[in-house]
Amino acid sequence: MSDVSIRDRRRQAVAVFQRKRRLSLGVPAAIMVYFIYIFFTFDILGISERAKLDNAVTLVSDSFSHKTHVVLDNRRQTYAIAIEGEKKGTYPKGMKPAWVRFEGKDARVDLEDGYNVAFTGTTVRFVVPDYGVIEATPTRRQIDITLPTDKPVPTWISASRTRLSVTTPNGRVAVTKARTVIYRYQMGWELFLFTLDSPFYGKSLGALMSLAFSGERVVPARSNLAAMASDIWYNKMWRHGEVAWAIFETILIAFLGTVGGAIVALPLAFLSARNFTPTASIRFSFRRLFDFLRGIDALIWTIVLARAFGPGPLTGGLAILLTDTGTFGKLFSETLENVDNKQIEAMRATGASPLQSYRFGVIPQITPVLLSQLLYYFESNIRSATIVGAIVGGGIGLLLTQAIITQKDWEEVSYYIVLIVLMVFVIDSFSGWIRRKLITGDNG
Repeated sequence: MSDVSIRDRRRQAVAVFQRKRRLSLGVPAAIMVYFIYIFFTFDILGISERAKLDNAVTLVSDSFSHKTHVVLDNRRQTYAIAIEGEKKGTYPKGMKPAWVRFEGKDARVDLEDGYNVAFTGTTVRFVVPDYGVIEATPTRRQIDITLPTDKPVPTWISASRTRLSVTTPNGRVAVTKARTVIYRYQMGWELFLFTLDSPFYGKSLGALMSLAFSGERVVPARSNLAAMASDIWYNKMWRHGEVAWAIFETILIAFLGTVGGAIVALPLAFLSARNFTPTASIRFSFRRLFDFLRGIDALIWTIVLARAFGPGPLTGGLAILLTDTGTFGKLFSETLENVDNKQIEAMRATGASPLQSYRFGVIPQITPVLLSQLLYYFESNIRSATIVGAIVGGGIGLLLTQAIITQKDWEEVSYYIVLIVLMVFVIDSFSGWIRRKLITGDNG
């Protein structure tokens, strides 16, 4: 080998090493520049400064707790006690929590750990441990507020001539000229099974079990077990019956979209597969059709179809069907292009028609792949149907959106999220069982 060729190869090797070195340094540098660009473009520093972690903590705590409102109408001198401040959760006359005590027209509210609120006429006296006594008396013109004079006003007290707000770990007191409200937070989803007007409210699990299978009828017209089931199903606060129907609608939207898309896509996939449609123009047309359908997200199809056909579960199912038709068409055509032609030729050798050769020579080959893809997209569309349902006015997505918009009952939001997760888990387990039964032949 000549010296010239050795020098050329050495030069080429050095050039390759230098190119790889530049690439190894250039790619991380480009990624770093991109992250710097994101940092300034999306104003990450400003977002961190504007973040209100207190609101986030309140939201999270609201998701697994409830609050009871004790309201004093300062003009009428009347009291009302309600769970979450709703009429459906209002304590009936003669019924109240154990931590509220009435003394004529006066009242005392025990918020535990030394936090106490006393109503004397329209005057509110709030005892806060380690701080002192806060008094407020609403008048026609303003609110007369008295705070401990030997201590500075803490940040958890907001006071003005027309409003007083005191927020403590054990509860909050808000005073205006019209009314005074005490908010007490407690763990758990209150009234989840029985509302206050149910004869089974407040009973222990043992007492409920005893009533369900023995004892005198609480509701004369039906058995205790049937009465319990009815009170739970028609719960006015949590609406379990409506939620169950919404779950069914969500699954229906996903099922219609997924199965309908597969039914439409399968025959069209034959027209876009190279080994079944030799005409290039036909294959090109159907492949571009698939690209168009799957290129538009189901959310966009939902908005378009909702304007055309109105809201409803069928509209949501059609939106998913259009997107899945494009996706399945591409996947099915690629699967068809990989089938074994020997089985098709064997069927034709027996005198089978083209349709019969496809039915018995192609479909058995692609069935496991088609079922696997169909089940996977059904699982995925369960989640998509939640979002689609919020737009077309159906399914659990609508209830979730309504609960978020009100920004009042975050425990309902967490309830719906838990149901969605459980629904996805059940569908995933069921589809896995189907795969084992129909695809792999596993009987376990």
